Amino acid sequence: MIFPIGDDQVKHGHFPLFSYGFIAINVLIYIWQSSMSWEVYDQFIYYYGAIPAEITRGEDLYTLFTSAFLHGSWMHLIGNMVFLWVFADNIEATIGSRRFLVFYILGILAAQAGHIFFNYYSDIPTVGASGAIAAVMGAYLVMFPRSRIRTLVFFIFIRIPAFLFLGFWIIQQSYSGVQNLSNMTGSGVAWWAHIGGFVFGVLAGFIFRGRVRRPEEEYYA
Repeated sequence: MIFPIGDDQVKHGHFPLFSYGFIAINVLIYIWQSSMSWEVYDQFIYYYGAIPAEITRGEDLYTLFTSAFLHGSWMHLIGNMVFLWVFADNIEATIGSRRFLVFYILGILAAQAGHIFFNYYSDIPTVGASGAIAAVMGAYLVMFPRSRIRTLVFFIFIRIPAFLFLGFWIIQQSYSGVQNLSNMTGSGVAWWAHIGGFVFGVLAGFIFRGRVRRPEEEYYA
């Protein structure tokens, strides 16, 4: 088990309004989901989750966005929100809230494109913020490669450079995505949404990284 719990923070940056706001929105929506009966919950997911076969027919395009604020379980939610908490605030603090909002929305679309491309005819709804969060992680890799990620590894706390933590993460995602292509039953994880989002984030990171203040003393643990 490898889990991030914190990182080096940007000093004197913009307040990460949307980073924290998205966390609050995701949590509140899941609390609402949890209050539903099973029958209503199932219909809710099919109505607001992104179904590739429908998207490719030009139907229910709004689900490209609504699905990014839904989660399938408390563990799914908590895992995504911890990653968003750790990695998003530095991006927003550096580029500003308006740019971050646009970046996050485009990250959602890039992640959806990655998933739909490899699941063109799927009628299974996709939910979760992980594709957009992967975009945040890709940008973080380019912008803050030497930032130290405070990580829980088998109940031991260690600090790992961001380029190692995120490099390992995307390699694992890519391996699983390729393996999933030969597994007709699927794994239940939208690996290619993660990969698509991450690639977009890396490209965006090269645009944004000129805004990162140097030297490294501009960060604090």
